[in-house]
Amino acid sequence: MEILIEDPITTCLSPLVYDMICKLGFEVRENCDISSIVTENGDVCWKTITDCVVYTESGICIARCGAVLFPEIFDALESLQSPAISLSLMKLTSCLERALGDVYLLIGKECPFLLRDLLASEELAQVFGQPVMDVLKVFVGSPCGLNLRNVLWHGFAAPPEIPPKYCSMMLLLTAGLGQLLKGYLQQAEFALAHRPFVTLTGLEDLIAFPDVTYEVLSVLEDVMKKSTFILKIMLPYWEVAFVKFKSHRFADCVILLLVQLETGLRKVFATVNKCPKRLLTAESTALYTTFDEILAKHLNDGKINQLPLFLGEPAMEFLWDFLNHQEGPRLRDRLSHGEISLPEFPKEAANQLLAFSFVLLLRFIDEDLLSMFKEKAAVRALICLAEAYATRCHPVAQLRKQSSCASPCQVLSCERSVAVWPRLPLPEGAEEEAERSEGNSEVNACNSLIAETVAELCRHVPETRCVARDAECLPPGKRPPLLRELCCIPVPTLFCPRAVLEVLAVLRRIGTHCRRVCDQVAACAELRRRQWEDRSLRSRQRRNYLRLVHSIKLLSPMLYLILLLIALELVNIHMVLGKNTSEYQQYLRFLKSVLQYTENLAAYTRQDKNKWDEAVNLTHAALLKIWTFSEKKQMLIHLAKKSTNKVV
Repeated sequence: MEILIEDPITTCLSPLVYDMICKLGFEVRENCDISSIVTENGDVCWKTITDCVVYTESGICIARCGAVLFPEIFDALESLQSPAISLSLMKLTSCLERALGDVYLLIGKECPFLLRDLLASEELAQVFGQPVMDVLKVFVGSPCGLNLRNVLWHGFAAPPEIPPKYCSMMLLLTAGLGQLLKGYLQQAEFALAHRPFVTLTGLEDLIAFPDVTYEVLSVLEDVMKKSTFILKIMLPYWEVAFVKFKSHRFADCVILLLVQLETGLRKVFATVNKCPKRLLTAESTALYTTFDEILAKHLNDGKINQLPLFLGEPAMEFLWDFLNHQEGPRLRDRLSHGEISLPEFPKEAANQLLAFSFVLLLRFIDEDLLSMFKEKAAVRALICLAEAYATRCHPVAQLRKQSSCASPCQVLSCERSVAVWPRLPLPEGAEEEAERSEGNSEVNACNSLIAETVAELCRHVPETRCVARDAECLPPGKRPPLLRELCCIPVPTLFCPRAVLEVLAVLRRIGTHCRRVCDQVAACAELRRRQWEDRSLRSRQRRNYLRLVHSIKLLSPMLYLILLLIALELVNIHMVLGKNTSEYQQYLRFLKSVLQYTENLAAYTRQDKNKWDEAVNLTHAALLKIWTFSEKKQMLIHLAKKSTNKVV
């Protein structure tokens, strides 16, 4: 059991924000004639709305009565439950942001990432007019206004605190924007092109938990009523999230879960860091406490954020995978900015987030209750899986990826391909010709140097690994699974410094080109072999094929050397922090020279190039650079050895 947090909280809105959203303007009853807002033809009367906006001396627009409210619009909204109203507003604001971005691109080139910057753009003012944009700022685009989009998406507003009138008004404004846009497009003779939605790919690599069953859901419904992670005022959101999951409305479920995870984690953040005021919305002069700060290593004052220490690395890695890493699904960003098609949102993502949320809630219940819930095997299994979670989207994990799909930097799958090359079958007659054509002194010299370099690298394999280093002299296909063992050594990934990420980026690019060479050589060898057997190769092409066969005997061990270098440097990646600026730049230049070699090798081994002799020359030059740099003892493996010696 973790710390249990008392819950006397009645609102997460600061007094000023609460008054603005929940009280200001609700006593006003004038100008409620619906005919002055919407004509009989359904056109929105924008002048009536924009006349309600006044300006301060600083030019910031505010609403005269806080909000323009029309209780007569959409009578159905009055009967909606309050969590559904909040959810509708969240989805409406994200879709509106996406649509406004499409309109922006009619004139502008690069759409602003933040909604407030989008609403402040001259491009949208040119299409809709500045008064209309000022109205939108009042509702969703300024900390000085209602700021409904951020208040909702960051989980500050409890269900009763968002009146249905706001949803009605946003629907009205959206319809009115459509009418204005139609007129603009006709006048300018433009056609609006909508950007395609983002498709969430690679989710199979992120599946850590099994499908959430109805048995687990029933337990979860009990847990959420007892877990102190959930603010009581926010409990209706959780209840609706489970209903949405059961009814296969997975996007709705995830939106609510993400918002409430931020709310709950903000509560824990404020508790463990002893800053209770951070639980509330900020005023216009300060920033909200959002996921960015909650999941960061340091607080704004430079102190260590205690939340990551409290949650532990597995939970932090999960949150970073699903929310932050550039190669992860980034669910929060993409949903809140309208980048994902809601009807097509995948069940797999909802399932993972729900299972994680379940385990998180269990950490904030009484010990006796926890013991009772653990009696169920499915619950115990989820807890074990959560405690063993390791990152899948961090650059380290991407570099180590073992799958055979065409994702970048797959060290192990690349090794499997390289190991097969020397055993590729030769067509009848080719083997004899290949033997007669061998004898290139440069190839022999390279193979000798490769063996020495590999032997030197293997001296730096961590002593904890049970690897027969002498076996490195064996052919690739008969070597022990050294790379696989190296790729199993844990490497810290949370809060990697910039220097570590820069080195990782270069290593990944090297691995990408190694993989490309693997694919190209295998495809070319297979094609030429078939053509040889079909007797469709001309004399020059036959000689070229024999050069390919000959060069494979060099390229195979050379690529294995590079993969071994990547794996060893990756294990010691944090040693780069021990280099001074000059040493670091020298090290980067060395890695980039290896990168240049792999890039050139990928170009030479393309089927339309077939520059096999040039590939041998290139390999010899690169090998000499690697050997020379290794002799200087400036690799990370050498720093690690020095560090170990100092400890001894």
